[in-house]
Amino acid sequence: MLKDMNWLIRKTLNNTFRSKKSWLVYIGLPIVGVLISMLLYGNTNGGVLRVGIVNMDGDQAITQDAIRFVEGLSKVEITLTDEKTLNNDIAASKLDSGLLFEQGFAASLREGKPEHLNLVSVKGAQVTVYVKSLLQSYIGNVAAIGQTAQGDQAAFDALYSEYRQHNFKLTAESVKDTSNMKAMTYQAIGFLITFMMFSSVNLTELILKEKENRTFLRLLSSPVSARTYVLSNVIVNILILLIQIVLTLFMMKTVFKIDSGIPYGQMIPILLLFALAAIGLSLLIVAFAKSSSGAGALQNLIITPTCLLSGCYFPAEIMPDSIRKISNFLPQHWLLDSVDKLQSGTAFGNLSLNFAILFAFAAAFALVAIYRFGRNNDTRLFV
Repeated sequence: MLKDMNWLIRKTLNNTFRSKKSWLVYIGLPIVGVLISMLLYGNTNGGVLRVGIVNMDGDQAITQDAIRFVEGLSKVEITLTDEKTLNNDIAASKLDSGLLFEQGFAASLREGKPEHLNLVSVKGAQVTVYVKSLLQSYIGNVAAIGQTAQGDQAAFDALYSEYRQHNFKLTAESVKDTSNMKAMTYQAIGFLITFMMFSSVNLTELILKEKENRTFLRLLSSPVSARTYVLSNVIVNILILLIQIVLTLFMMKTVFKIDSGIPYGQMIPILLLFALAAIGLSLLIVAFAKSSSGAGALQNLIITPTCLLSGCYFPAEIMPDSIRKISNFLPQHWLLDSVDKLQSGTAFGNLSLNFAILFAFAAAFALVAIYRFGRNNDTRLFV
C-alpha cells in the first residue's frame, strides 16, 4: 500500500506541476496576495490627519471647547464644513475622517450622558482610533463633571470653569507604529487562505477529471485501491498547502520585511489546521459535483462569497453587524479571528476554542463527504 501511495503521490505532483500555469496558481498567487496587501497598506504614512468637523450644536461653549481640543491635537488638521460637503470630501479622499457634533451634544455632557457625536471614515480604524481615543478621554472628563453636578447647572458651570483653567502637563513619547504591518499581515493571510481553498478544490477536482477520462477506472484495475487513491490525493493537498503556507510566511518575513507581531512558529500550525478544513470542504464539493465543471461552479459559488463575508478581501469591521454575525459560521472567520487575537497579545494557549472550531469544521466536512460518497452510486468508487 505504501509503495502504491508513493507512486500515486509522485504521479499527481508530476502531472500537476508539468504546466507553468500550475506553478503560477499554486506558488505565485499567494505571493501576489502579499504584494496586494503591501499596496493597500504600505502607502499609509505618519503625515497630518485631515479631519472635517460639522457643528450642528450652535455656539455652545462645551461644543466649541471640544472642537478646539481636536484642533490642538498633534498632527491633526481640521476643516469646519457642513454634512453634505463632509461626505463628498471623505468620498473624494480630501478628508481622512469627519466629526459630527449633532444638536444636543453639549446638553448631553451636562447630563453626564455623552451622545450626539459621530465619527465617520471610509479608511477604517487605522485613521480614526487616534482622534477617537483622545476625544473620548476628554469627553469622559466633562461627562464626569455632569454626573457630579447631578443636574445643577450652576454647580456644573463652576466645576467646568475650574476644569478649563487647570493646566495639565502632558508628557509624550514616540513609539513605532505597527498598525500598518498588522493590517498588512491580516490582509495577506486573508488572501492566502482564499488561494488555499481554491488550490485545494482544484487538486481534489483531479479525482473527477481522472474519472471523466477513465484514468481512475484503469487505476482501479491495478492493485491500487480506491481508498489509497483518495488518500494519496489528500496527502498531495496537504503538501502543496504546506508549501504555500511556508513560502508565503518566508516571503513576508525575509523578503518583504513584514512584522506580523506573531511568531511564525505559531502561524504555521493554525494555518495547517485551516488547511485540513479547506481539504474537507474540497472533498465535500467533489462529493456533490457530477463533473469537474460542476465542481468548478460550486467552488466559485461557495468560496468567493464566504471569503467575502469573513473579511478575507477587506476588513470585516466595515460590514454591518448582521453580516458579521454570519461569518461566525465560516471557518475563514475563526482563522482570521485567531490571527487578530494573537496580534492583540492573546496567548497561543488561550485560543483552544478557535482551534476546536476549525477542527470541527474539518471533521464535519470530511464526514459529510464520506457519507455522500457512500450514498451516491455515481461516486461510490471514490472510497
